[in-house]
Amino acid sequence: MKEKIRILVSFGTRPEGIKMAPLIKEIQSNPKTMELFICSTGQHREMLKQVIDFFEIKPDIELNLMMHDQTLGKLSSKIIESMESVFNEVKPDIVLVQGDTTTAFLTAFVAFYQKIKIGHVEAGLRTYNKFSPFPEEINRQLLSKITDLHFAPTKSARKNLLREGFNKKSIILTGNTIVDAMEWGIKKINDYNFLKKSEEINNLEKIVDIKKKIILVTMHRRESFGEDIKNVCEALKFISNKYNDVEIIYPVHLNPNVIEPVNKILSGEKNIKLIKPLSYEAFLWLMNKSYLIITDSGGIQEEVPSFKKPVLVIRDFTERNESVKLGLSKLVGTKTQNIINNISLLLESKKDYEKMIADKNPYGDGNASKRIVLAILNYFKENNQEYD
Repeated sequence: MKEKIRILVSFGTRPEGIKMAPLIKEIQSNPKTMELFICSTGQHREMLKQVIDFFEIKPDIELNLMMHDQTLGKLSSKIIESMESVFNEVKPDIVLVQGDTTTAFLTAFVAFYQKIKIGHVEAGLRTYNKFSPFPEEINRQLLSKITDLHFAPTKSARKNLLREGFNKKSIILTGNTIVDAMEWGIKKINDYNFLKKSEEINNLEKIVDIKKKIILVTMHRRESFGEDIKNVCEALKFISNKYNDVEIIYPVHLNPNVIEPVNKILSGEKNIKLIKPLSYEAFLWLMNKSYLIITDSGGIQEEVPSFKKPVLVIRDFTERNESVKLGLSKLVGTKTQNIINNISLLLESKKDYEKMIADKNPYGDGNASKRIVLAILNYFKENNQEYD
């Protein structure tokens, strides 16, 4: 009789860290039945450290695989080689990966080689366009093929997996762990002593003019590099000059493909502040203060409904269609004039703005991590393995 389920949780980017944090805490609350090992590949080294510190997580294994301007091929080869050694050392019963990153797919791929069970958190998201998002769409489709437990965050994600022929019993509807993470994070931020100690939030309060309508912008996806980023920046430049009551805050991603065009077009522009990437807690604080959010991030599309703000998605396709169908977010693409038109509409029309305010978050209720842990326990129990 096995005493505990040996679980390896692997993540490498900031979004993975955020979405895995509440699940890690839930596993840690079950010490009698589960033994946890945390592995960070360091795909986003600096940005991931902020998340680890905020959620008070201590990785057992830190690989630090990221190098400046590293190609996907070089990163992939490092992950494969390193994770093989990690699995040989830890010998987990199941590996938990999140989302659609290179870390998630290749960690699971190496686990498949060693016949280790795989649990995929946030399974079933699809655009069915292999280059949008790139390389994430193919990562998640391939990952599904080797996954044993699919933790689907929404009904539409579950339908995608069923349509693709995956066993109904292997698909568990959980909600998205990002809602769990937000609830934990907001509770911590609302603590007076934390706010008093947070130098970053205190500095934001000094530079952000909350008397104005704050437009928060993020853009970082690979498929947006080049002309798309330039188009978006030109739209932001136009809006900043047209509306005096607006302030655009843009935490600029560290990738040179983002920094260079953004600084060239927007640096020194009226009503635009280009700042360094924010910690998770500071970003939550800024989302709450914002009037409107413009993003190409999937995770932010899931977070914003909880803050009751409209979202303009600067992509042509999204795998987060729930909020689009409900009218809480809108796909506006990356054409300059279309972005200008949609921002202007929300700034000028209170009626159109209020239509995009959520009654509740369609992506989860804060209990996804509990459902995932219960599903893992049931899975091993049904496979004739009991744990004291």
